[in-house]
Amino acid sequence: MQQQDTTSARIRIDKWLWYARFFKTRGLSAKLVSGGHVRVNGEKIAKAAHAVGPGDVLTFPQARQVRVIRILAKGARRGPAAEAQALYEDLSPPVERLNVPSGPKYEGKGRPTKRDRRKLDLNRSDALD
Repeated sequence: MQQQDTTSARIRIDKWLWYARFFKTRGLSAKLVSGGHVRVNGEKIAKAAHAVGPGDVLTFPQARQVRVIRILAKGARRGPAAEAQALYEDLSPPVERLNVPSGPKYEGKGRPTKRDRRKLDLNRSDALD
């Protein structure tokens, strides 16, 4: 009977990653797991049906960073973000953001106005003659 209690507190890893909102679809999470990119407690797994539960530590890539997550709860559904964040503890080191400008800077105000654009077009046609 004790065996059933431990299995009932476990869930498929692809389902849990989807519940915790790390991936938009369950198919994407299953693809990542079956590709061998996920580690559970330091061991690579390759099956989306691998069972995980509270206390397990997951390591997987997401976007351009590697996430390290400790599972706190099994989860019953894919709920709102606040509910999903209660399912895990993030052990990843904080990411430092570089002060990179968002876009190239142009002299003036940025994008030319319609009037400025007409002036540019007129100047170009004069230069071609």
